[in-house]
Amino acid sequence: MVTATKAYQPKLIPFTDFASVTPKTNLNDLNLNWKERDLPERIRTKHVHRLHPYLGKFVPQLVEIFLRKYQPQMVIDPFCGSGTTLVEATALGMDSFGADISEFNCLLSKVKVAKYEPNLLEKEVKDIVKRFSGEAQIRLLERRAIYTESVYLQEWYAPEALYELLAFRSLIPEYTYQDVLRVILSRAARSARLTTHYDLDFPQEPQTEPYPCYKHKRVCRPTRNAGQFLVRYSNDTVKRIKEFDSLRKPARVEAVCGDSREVKFPDCDLVLTSPPYVGLIDYHEQHRYAYELLRLLEHKEDEIGSSAFGNSIKAQKSYTGQIEQVFDNIKRSLVKGAHLVVIVHDRKTLYPEIAKRLGFKTVTEIHRNVDRRTGRRASEFFESVFVWRKL
Repeated sequence: MVTATKAYQPKLIPFTDFASVTPKTNLNDLNLNWKERDLPERIRTKHVHRLHPYLGKFVPQLVEIFLRKYQPQMVIDPFCGSGTTLVEATALGMDSFGADISEFNCLLSKVKVAKYEPNLLEKEVKDIVKRFSGEAQIRLLERRAIYTESVYLQEWYAPEALYELLAFRSLIPEYTYQDVLRVILSRAARSARLTTHYDLDFPQEPQTEPYPCYKHKRVCRPTRNAGQFLVRYSNDTVKRIKEFDSLRKPARVEAVCGDSREVKFPDCDLVLTSPPYVGLIDYHEQHRYAYELLRLLEHKEDEIGSSAFGNSIKAQKSYTGQIEQVFDNIKRSLVKGAHLVVIVHDRKTLYPEIAKRLGFKTVTEIHRNVDRRTGRRASEFFESVFVWRKL
């Protein structure tokens, strides 16, 4: 197949008829440069995709396009992150397998794709919401030792908020769907931190005093309570899980926590992934509140491309070597002719050489414009979609 490259073409109408994609669809005929009006946030974050904020999450509709195009028997995502590939595969009735080094990422992925008994889930969530407020006021005030368990929690939360979060946490072991409750707790903890409303993604230090708020265009005060978020996200989580349950189709799905350089992957005919970008995001630090509150183990030293490692020439070389190890490991599980779809902001032009060294044939390379950003990050950038094939 002739290698083709398609850059940003503003004259074409952005493609949004996702269900029309078939194995015969020519990817280079599709304009994937969506603006907010073409693909609104409420569509990009449909059902369980919005169970918890996650930086670096790729657009689920982009995943859907490639799943419909290649119709895999088994799709693998070695950097499954928040589970986008697994969710979309499950929605289409395709078997999937994901791995991630982050314990929080794996928790979130598993919660999104797990099967639930809807009535029991709703009953448990309503019950814990009803109970945690009383626990915060009575039980935890009598157990101050819990409050002093983490310096981070003391610094980043007002006492009232922390009492509520810890009360909710103390009740979780009494329920069946404990992982769902942990995700609700984490989502509430993210919003309840002592930080500015406009900087929930990358807060540098606790905000304890009133401040000029860029988001609300007025003077705002730091959040003092967590209860409102626990209630709101509890209701929202049940709604989203029930919505996805009505859409999903029978399929095998598994998410494991492990280093994808060593994970034993099942045989597959498609890899569909968005690897971490070199030196851009620390995926453990992004969810530090979750690691502290849920007592998750960190594997920061094994995280590929963390911002802590920078993006120097030396860091790029190390990153490239580690990414190659991941794909070399997966290569053993790929059937002949299998495709690999790699979606990445390849600003250092590292991936064409990775494919060449691993012996993958480049089928096509698409560059798409990404101009929707969150928070105060308003700059646009280009994302590369590499499609490779195992010979």
